[in-house]
Amino acid sequence: MTDLPGRENDPNENPFAMFGDPEQMAQAMRQFADMLSAPQGSGPVNWDMAKNIARHAVAAEGDPSVMEGERRQIVEALRLADLWLDEATALPSGVTSPEAWSRSEWIENTIPVWRKLCEPVAERMVDTMGGAIGGVGLPPEAQQVAGPLMGMLKQMGGMMVGQQIGQALGSLAREVIGTTDIGLPLSDTAALLPGGIASFSQGLEQPSDEIRLYLALREAAHHRLFQHVPWLRSHLLGAVEEYARGITVDTSALEEQIRGLDIGNVEAIQEVLSNGALLKPEETERQKAALVRLETALALVEGWVATVVDQAAAGKLPSAGALAETVRRRRATGGPAELTFGTLVGLELRPRRLREAAALWRAVMQARGVDGRDALWAHPDLMPTADDLDDPEAFVRGDSTWDISQLESKPDDEGDKS
Repeated sequence: MTDLPGRENDPNENPFAMFGDPEQMAQAMRQFADMLSAPQGSGPVNWDMAKNIARHAVAAEGDPSVMEGERRQIVEALRLADLWLDEATALPSGVTSPEAWSRSEWIENTIPVWRKLCEPVAERMVDTMGGAIGGVGLPPEAQQVAGPLMGMLKQMGGMMVGQQIGQALGSLAREVIGTTDIGLPLSDTAALLPGGIASFSQGLEQPSDEIRLYLALREAAHHRLFQHVPWLRSHLLGAVEEYARGITVDTSALEEQIRGLDIGNVEAIQEVLSNGALLKPEETERQKAALVRLETALALVEGWVATVVDQAAAGKLPSAGALAETVRRRRATGGPAELTFGTLVGLELRPRRLREAAALWRAVMQARGVDGRDALWAHPDLMPTADDLDDPEAFVRGDSTWDISQLESKPDDEGDKS
């Protein structure tokens, strides 16, 4: 039977139409050869490539090495900030070896945590992309014939996801101030970026040394929590991972965009892959619970840091109030960090209830003092919940909340649950 004119190029009628003729397939394979020559590693993403792309992105706009004078100023600011915090919190210092980083150094030192956060979504994107590109309209026998190309396309998907992650991290590195901007423990080292401080300072009227010291207070306060609250790291990162595991790729939308796509056009495939609309949450009860847990934890961390920093800076840093409001607006309205995180894990990272959390911590401190406030970090079961943010006074009045002896009957590993 002879096909009607034009139907030989319709992928709905001819499942091999997307591959074109053998010469087109060979040309596409040659175009991808350089990309695929790099080792892929054990995961879905080539992280060496992602890191290199991120570093090239920041270098393209200028990423000078940290000068000795800048390094000394930042190290001294972090150490002084840490001393001031001794008067404002019962948690011990989390600053052991303060550092000043360039943007490239920030990328290098935070990649291990980004890898942990990004791979759940990256794996789904790679698997779905390989299957969708290779399986659109193909019967089983055709898929078998095209098997080698399908494997190559899946590997190419991993390379392109790595490229997307690298570009996102490069964009974020141009905006961050330290290791705790997004509220997650990206590094065990307390560090600030001179370039990030300079960007933050643009348009502000406060003295540069006060801005640097205020930002050092925030960095050092975060590290007190991350270093001395054993369950907090796994709680935060676990909630992100739990949410990310519920992210799926909209297969029908992907197949619709891929149908008829020229596989030799790398730019077109990249555009499809980087389309954030293809990521969608399953909205399961488990995922909703993870999102609430994450948003509450982020708000409590940010609220505690804001409260402690305000207390430490009181009477010592004249511009603390104005700088606190600048930081609150920066965190509450989102920005590059939130956009980047949404690109990487399909999740907006914003402490939506920052003011409520700060009010709760202030109420607890007024009722129980610094030691009573910080004792709540001893175990996740003692922490305020999302409902408690609505009524801080009721939380303070709850006698059972303060009964730390309840923890004696709990298994030791329960505090590590997220």
